[in-house]
Amino acid sequence: MAFESDEAKTAYWKANLKLMLGLLGVWFVVSYGFGILLVDQLNAFRIGGVKLGFWFAQQGAIYVFVALIFVYVWQMNKLDEKFGVHEE
Repeated sequence: MAFESDEAKTAYWKANLKLMLGLLGVWFVVSYGFGILLVDQLNAFRIGGVKLGFWFAQQGAIYVFVALIFVYVWQMNKLDEKFGVHEE
């Protein structure tokens, strides 16, 4: 991985951090917010007979976490191509 300049390297790193913080924010909201803080409000709704708050605490946060991994890979591949450091 070689960057054209130090400015490009800094811009790449800032874009990477922005992406990571955004995805970690989503993960925090889903796992802590939906699974712990808002569990009583979400339990008023049911999906397939299961309380929604319970579902987020037990399974939903994991599904979202796995989806975030795929989103991260997809976005990083786009970022690599944008900065010309993608793999051939």
